[in-house]
Amino acid sequence: MTTPPRPPGPNAPVALTCGEPAGIGPEITAAAWRDLGAELPFFLIGDAAHLPPGTPVARIDDPCEAAGAATRGLPVLQHDFPAPARPGTLDPANAAAVVAVIERAVTLVREGRALALCTNPINKQALHEGAGFSFPGHTEFLAHLAGVERVVMMLACDGLRVVPTTIHMALAEVPGALTPALLEATIRITHDALMRDFAIDAPRLAVAGLNPHAGEGGAMGGEEIAMIAPLLDRLRGEGLDLAGPLPADTMFHARARRGYDAAIAMYHDQALIPIKTIGFDEGVNVTLGLPFARTSPDHGTALDIAGRGIARATSLVAALRLARALGERRAR
Repeated sequence: MTTPPRPPGPNAPVALTCGEPAGIGPEITAAAWRDLGAELPFFLIGDAAHLPPGTPVARIDDPCEAAGAATRGLPVLQHDFPAPARPGTLDPANAAAVVAVIERAVTLVREGRALALCTNPINKQALHEGAGFSFPGHTEFLAHLAGVERVVMMLACDGLRVVPTTIHMALAEVPGALTPALLEATIRITHDALMRDFAIDAPRLAVAGLNPHAGEGGAMGGEEIAMIAPLLDRLRGEGLDLAGPLPADTMFHARARRGYDAAIAMYHDQALIPIKTIGFDEGVNVTLGLPFARTSPDHGTALDIAGRGIARATSLVAALRLARALGERRAR
């Protein structure tokens, strides 16, 4: 049985994993520290040698030292890697260390030595080739480490919170994967997280249909009539505030977004196109259903621009801010 997490100690900082060292993680981490300084104490778990040259580093031996160290440099809890970081060039030799950093961070959060977890992007191909990593991504690996059967991915920015029910799969596979049990779990986890983590007493959820025009009465697909609408009716009977199934093409304009606290989408692009249109640089990935708060910038490793000094840290800064807010709410 998984041991429940301990509450964080006073002034516990946010733990930030290094992610793929060949990507933009090192440079946006340094930029985030320059933006935040001691305003938001966080510490990096990774190899200080991978940071951009000239980055002020304040090595720490324990997370509790991060707040004081942040005035001198980027607080780093050192984790040695076997190979140097070459921007834009993956090295599978570093894969096992990337995985170990994630495991170490989860342990620190569950022990209450860190307030929340924020993760830099990983490269699943490098982890698979170099460490036999068998998980589809960060989210599933974190659920495994936490002993949680099912978690939900939320994308959030100032103007929108949206949750895809199915995530990384071919569009042709979505109708078969979209079961009543999966949709119900997604709705319930989202509803509970909005109450617990976002302090929304009575969450309002807008649920998209699968097909164009939400099926248009069965003329463009039957999933809405056969599965989605009956499930929503049943959950409404329990008191959940649910709108839908709605045509996805009318759910995301400004006036519509004022009518709900989060949108439930049926598949990846139905959720990610609006969030990346509305808040491309500020979007944050939040994992709902974990026993600790976890966020991540809503972008990948960006190997094509790594080391060129043009990567923006906006999403990472937003992810660190949200990690602290969620962690503090859970601590209270």
